[in-house]
Amino acid sequence: MRVALIGANGQLGNDLLPRLQAAGHEVVQLQHADIEITDATNVAEVLNPLPLDLVINTAAYNLVDRAEDEPDVAYSVNALGPRYLAQVCQNHGWRLMHLSTDYVYGGNSNPAARPWKESDKPHPSDAYANSKFTGELFVEAECSRHIIVRTCGLYGLAALRGAGKGNFVETMLRLGRVRKQLRVVDDQRCTPTATVDLADSLVRLIETDAFGLYHATNSGSLSWCEFAREIFRLAKMDIEVIPITTAEFGAKATRPAFSVLDGGKLASAIGGPLPDWHEALARYLASRTEIV
Repeated sequence: MRVALIGANGQLGNDLLPRLQAAGHEVVQLQHADIEITDATNVAEVLNPLPLDLVINTAAYNLVDRAEDEPDVAYSVNALGPRYLAQVCQNHGWRLMHLSTDYVYGGNSNPAARPWKESDKPHPSDAYANSKFTGELFVEAECSRHIIVRTCGLYGLAALRGAGKGNFVETMLRLGRVRKQLRVVDDQRCTPTATVDLADSLVRLIETDAFGLYHATNSGSLSWCEFAREIFRLAKMDIEVIPITTAEFGAKATRPAFSVLDGGKLASAIGGPLPDWHEALARYLASRTEIV
């Protein structure tokens, strides 16, 4: 398969690229310097000459709090960009895989704490989530051969080389080296996901005839406070992690209180679920010691 990978230098792109190549796909790597997805003319000029079967869009504006101050920028990247990609893909009959987020459930209440299924109605509650959900709607409406994948809390080794905005694991390790006590939110439940596991699942998904919306995260669920404690336990760092509420943390943008995603539909499509989050974190920490 001939694939254009947009965002090839990001955390997910860094893990997705070698897996696509190992599976025998021909990959055109497109970074921000190569394509400006917020410019419809540039998108067409870059993609139209390429002999493609699939476009994978991992590019995103994911500065969640800053999006509250510059919603137009977030909308341009997260909504209009996917729309322009969808239009070109539709014109050529290409498939489009687009990455989205658990934040689309930020405004939903879920008293039963049941993982969200693809059939559950989103209710985005901030500028970032609204821009991402609008991007989903554009892709769905304008490209008939689309695959939309919602995921959560990505962390990958490329962050050690400066890719993207970093990740939660690296932030905790960095802060743990200079502090003995950290306050971490304990009332947001989700499933942070290793990019290597997500990348593996995406490669398997594109090799099926599946289209539509999928949820893809590591298995299980936890709070950010629980995640931080497990990071320090595995890293053998004696750090006290104090649980706090979202209100105490005081972030500008609203975070989902419960955004655990049900991966059953994806598991059926690719032959099994993503690994448990404990296993994924342990592998990540073991792998990073070979780099740092």
